[in-house]
Amino acid sequence: MRKIYIEFKWAIIFTIAILCWMLLEKTLGWHEEQIAEHWWLTMLFAPFAILMYLLEMREKRRRVYGGKMTWLQGFVSGVFLSVFVALLSPVAQYITHNYITPEYFNNVIEYSVTNDLMTRTKANDYFNINSYMWQSAFGALGMGVVTSAVLAFFVRKK
Repeated sequence: MRKIYIEFKWAIIFTIAILCWMLLEKTLGWHEEQIAEHWWLTMLFAPFAILMYLLEMREKRRRVYGGKMTWLQGFVSGVFLSVFVALLSPVAQYITHNYITPEYFNNVIEYSVTNDLMTRTKANDYFNINSYMWQSAFGALGMGVVTSAVLAFFVRKK
């Protein structure tokens, strides 16, 4: 457990950051009046996500590997972080859609149907808590692995 403590700690920090971001999105109206812009505004979180992965790998390099880290060690550390973030993401989705912004699904479904982006049936199938839990878990895993592969290249040190 000691060897993956850093990854678990940063996964919790990442999850808290996601919840804070969701609260910010809600506060700025991105889940209501600005819902049309939500799809690209959400991408503004990416630099924060990359920064957290970078900080995790640097801490791992410093505390576990004595200031030296190979690409593989950095990548494996990032993959573990990605797995933990993916496991925590359904919890974050549950908190987000039940406490922070419970009207989000209704708003996005109405927007999608009103603007002829989807039929009501497809919108209902896509915009729901179960769908978002799966999307967030697999998205976190996929993007986390890619981010880990790239960042491990820059964090490695001999």
